[in-house]
Amino acid sequence: MHAPMTLPFVSRPPGDAALARAAATHAAAHWGLPSPMLLRSGMNALFACGPAVVLRVGRPSVDASAAVWLGEWLTARGLRVPRFVHPEPFVDGELTVLAQVREHPVGPIDWAAVGSMVATLHTLGPDEVATVSAHYPTPWCSSFPWWDFDAMLADVDVDVDLDDAARAGIDRALERRSWTTLVDRVVLCHGDVHPGNVIPTADGPVLLDWDLMCLGPAAWDHGPLVNWTSRWGGEPGVYESFADGYGASMRGDLVTEELAELRLVAATLMRVKAGRTDPIAAAEAEVRLRYWRGDPDAPAWTAA
Repeated sequence: MHAPMTLPFVSRPPGDAALARAAATHAAAHWGLPSPMLLRSGMNALFACGPAVVLRVGRPSVDASAAVWLGEWLTARGLRVPRFVHPEPFVDGELTVLAQVREHPVGPIDWAAVGSMVATLHTLGPDEVATVSAHYPTPWCSSFPWWDFDAMLADVDVDVDLDDAARAGIDRALERRSWTTLVDRVVLCHGDVHPGNVIPTADGPVLLDWDLMCLGPAAWDHGPLVNWTSRWGGEPGVYESFADGYGASMRGDLVTEELAELRLVAATLMRVKAGRTDPIAAAEAEVRLRYWRGDPDAPAWTAA
């Protein structure tokens, strides 16, 4: 049964950079932390407060304390996830700030260990899944706005943003969609498993960014890694190691392969849209469109 049509924990970026920095500064002062320094900004703005703390500034769709609850719940089940320094979020106007332990990378990512953690998540029983859904948003996986391909394409001006060859390649991928009719088991998914959301530590990998947790087929968490090496230029063997730890490879599975391809469609359209106002995004969008045109020399994509 699909989850109710709810938003994920975070569905939109923090917005004005000055307001995000002000929120981080106010939170740091409130908690007696060092002055924040911007690390990066996306769906959340991340600020380092010295070597020990990271502040996540964002616009959660529910009370941000749900993230603290989820972190404790997952930790109790053996998953390595972000640890929170303060149990209560700091609210600054429309923005919310969470204080997390700053993890520092040590060595390469142990993808087998990541696969094992995801397998633990996928084998939670119905009662445990219901408990999570009662405390934290778990929408159906393809209900996210960027997964509404008809709306995404309607928002893209075909005459300007997409040439005929690129549009034809994307259309062919969309015409192959059949995965929703083939799902026979629904599990709790992390929602965004890729190298940018994993930090290797001395105690093992920490799986970050649970903002897109959702319900869906197990393939939803395999799809991002299936073509990580071939399309995103990642290290060889990433998915194979993940699958070893998970206990099964889903490469060649129709649902997994379709979801992997559709994620590429979504990633492309999001860069095309961002490229309207961001020259760097526009350059990356052009790289991605070469793939959909069927260019045999299309270069690897850059995650953004």
